[in-house]
Amino acid sequence: MVTASWPGVRPEWSREIDVPSTSDADAPGTVRRWHLLDNGAELSRLGLAPAGTLLCVHGNPTWSYLWRTLLAAGSDPAHPWRVIAVDQLDMGYSERTGTFRRLADRINDLGDLTDALGLDGPVITVGHDWGGVISLGWALAHPQHLTGVVLTNTAVHQPSGSGIPPALRLALHPAVHGWGTTTSDAFLRVTHSLANPPLPADIRKAYMAPYRGAHRRAGVGNFVADIPVDDSHPSFPALSGVAEGLRGLKVPVLMLWGPADPIFSDRYLKDLFSRLPHADVHRFEGAGHLVAEDRDIAAPVFRWLAPQGGASGSESPQAKATKTDGQELNKAAEPEAAAFRPLWDLIGGQAAGPAGADPAVAEMAPDGTVARSLGWQQLDRDILDLAAGLREAGMGSGSRVSLMVPPGVDLTIALYACLRLGAVVVVADAGLGTKGLSRAVKGATPDFLIGIDKALAAASVLGWPGRRISVRDLTAARRRMLGVETSLAALARSGAGRGSRQLTDSADPDAPAAVLFTSGSTGPAKGVLYTHRQLVAMRDTVAETFGIRSGARLVAGFAPFALLGPALGAVSVTPAMDVTAPRTLTASALADAAAAIDATVVFASPAALRNVLATRDGVGAAGHQALEGIELLLSAGAAVPEPLLAEVQRLLPRASLHTPYGMTEALPVTDISLEQIQAADAEAAAGTVAGAGNGVCVGWPVHGARVAVVPLAPDGTAPGCHPVAEAGVTGEILVSAAHVKEAYDRLWLIQRESISVPGWHRTGDVGHFDAAGRLWVEGRLAHVVTAPGAVVTPVGSEQAIERLDCVRLAAIAGVGPAGTQAVVAVVETLPPARKAGPAEPQLAGRVRSAALEAGVHVSAVLVVPAQPTDIRHNAKIDRTRLSRWATRVLAGGRPGKP
Repeated sequence: MVTASWPGVRPEWSREIDVPSTSDADAPGTVRRWHLLDNGAELSRLGLAPAGTLLCVHGNPTWSYLWRTLLAAGSDPAHPWRVIAVDQLDMGYSERTGTFRRLADRINDLGDLTDALGLDGPVITVGHDWGGVISLGWALAHPQHLTGVVLTNTAVHQPSGSGIPPALRLALHPAVHGWGTTTSDAFLRVTHSLANPPLPADIRKAYMAPYRGAHRRAGVGNFVADIPVDDSHPSFPALSGVAEGLRGLKVPVLMLWGPADPIFSDRYLKDLFSRLPHADVHRFEGAGHLVAEDRDIAAPVFRWLAPQGGASGSESPQAKATKTDGQELNKAAEPEAAAFRPLWDLIGGQAAGPAGADPAVAEMAPDGTVARSLGWQQLDRDILDLAAGLREAGMGSGSRVSLMVPPGVDLTIALYACLRLGAVVVVADAGLGTKGLSRAVKGATPDFLIGIDKALAAASVLGWPGRRISVRDLTAARRRMLGVETSLAALARSGAGRGSRQLTDSADPDAPAAVLFTSGSTGPAKGVLYTHRQLVAMRDTVAETFGIRSGARLVAGFAPFALLGPALGAVSVTPAMDVTAPRTLTASALADAAAAIDATVVFASPAALRNVLATRDGVGAAGHQALEGIELLLSAGAAVPEPLLAEVQRLLPRASLHTPYGMTEALPVTDISLEQIQAADAEAAAGTVAGAGNGVCVGWPVHGARVAVVPLAPDGTAPGCHPVAEAGVTGEILVSAAHVKEAYDRLWLIQRESISVPGWHRTGDVGHFDAAGRLWVEGRLAHVVTAPGAVVTPVGSEQAIERLDCVRLAAIAGVGPAGTQAVVAVVETLPPARKAGPAEPQLAGRVRSAALEAGVHVSAVLVVPAQPTDIRHNAKIDRTRLSRWATRVLAGGRPGKP
């Protein structure tokens, strides 16, 4: 009997059982001794009836210890589940059989064990590594017991055109295999080293415990030798049988993945998802092969098992009641349903109408001239031609296409051609930074990558997935070097004249259409999935809210609106700027773009507007005349200070200035004009409207949107599920609208949290309403400071500090344990400080006084030469990063760079 003590394992879980073997690897009548970790006896002792059984199967070279957190969670009286974690034969503390057991044998072995246990349904299989394949083999053979499947990093098929992972190829090499897997413990140590963060010493020791000595490691070597590297391998038929069998598996599936795995990378996740398209998927950024060690998987597994989770189709009475509440709130704001018109509908309409020869899309050259322009008829024809060529190249409905082309004519054509084919466009811009962009592209696992030379070179160096297509024709040598198959130009030529015959004007409204990535300002950038219906709703919301109709002329200084312009029937021009750095937009570039199309609408981020004002002296008389023709300015992406807007108003004297509030998941949500901002600020200062102040006023919900809040708790969280819209109640902001995202892409846990109030999207922002129904944004939920006896939202005090003439940007951060945090103000001064660190006493006093006027007691004031902002907007301050930095500085550490 195994009686050793291992961290995180209760002694009563460990048990052994003798199992009659029916495997072809054993002689008839053979009985094998298995070791298990099983909480069944504990549940019985506590008088708890389990909801079902989790059958957990480890891979190589781990053992049942891998699943200890599931055993602990399953023993919780709040959600009891029996958890049986097996040690496969020749592994862990199970019997060393002295036989070579292949994949089919191991699947059969698991069936022998469950028969001996008398296991019946409901059973959820849980598998990792090659234990994933074995658990799936058992699942396919026992459909009468199976109610769900959980998979962590594993694989059932080697994707075509790619070899097995280098680490496994090395382990299989004859010169390495025996020594690396059996004679020495190298294979175990290398596997354990993949953990991120590194495993504590006692955990490493527990993983090594069953494999002390070469005689205990034969199973490790045999497991490696049984990897089917090609179709001649003896275990290939068994593996193929499992892989193909999954296509008929209809039970709920949860996949929890570590994308930093050098063995089972995202390409294997993509293959699994193609076989199990109904699966719930969550990728833990930064986690790797030992995802069960790198992250808490027990919490998401048991959330998935709970009512409303993936493995249960039921919905709790409370959830039903909450959904009703959410549907009733602001019901009058819901628009009437309209006939679905695909996103490209107005492109064809403009092409067929009197404006057909007029410009549709243009891009500017650095010298202020129009570098390239297409009329509506030519744009429509080019889209159809390219779509036909892309279809011939193998692109079709559901294909994922990463578009790495700057805003302009080429991107417009490529985007709408892909959408017309039913492909899913993946838009991850260079504003995420190299690391963020690479992480986003790999996570989206595109089938195709369309890019300019710079993007294709990055794809080659960084190993981005997808068949590569260049924008322009390349030389044969250049194509080989970049791994490029063809070009957009070549595909358009091959499809010329045939697109209109092959494509329909319709689209499946509920089919996926796009994955757009967040800015990554509050953590790794998240992919946001939109359907065609939701993109169309976004177009229609923008049109109705801002009155943008066919024939409008738009200067798009921000990529999303460059792409939305043609869908609105608006002439769109991209100014000469680096779209990945909004602050590179100059006043003369804006004026040149406006003059080129007699623009009536401008969209630019706050960072872009700051640089426009800083460079306005370079605008001549003709430029000023063009800017005076602007009727509407939209600026979003971050808070826009009223003084900045007032300065912009002088540059655009006839324009109505609006600052819509929104996010990648829902754009726009609310809207407000400069005049309305000034009125709100005056009312807040005078105290004439209840609830006015302490934040940025972002106005009222846009056409078709409903907005509410879930009140904050004393610990700074928003745990409730009842939306309210009462004046003066601070809480997490919720939005409900037809143009809210479909889901976070392959982030099931985050998606579930975002819709935990049924019928609403939780934005992660905090704010409140005033008595006039206006929304005031107070910051991010993650940035709320929990000081003793107070919950501090950052924006109100930051605004007060930024009114000081010596402060350009301010950020409030919390230092210390939750509930007792000290409030720290970090300021970027004018002129900039030479180095970061504690503020001079005079400045610190002024900052403290300003914050106190906003009701916030600041404990410390630090200065930085420049605030750490996101790359895309050049405006969103990373307060979490500042909090870590401030903690180090106040503890006496070297300030360095935040």
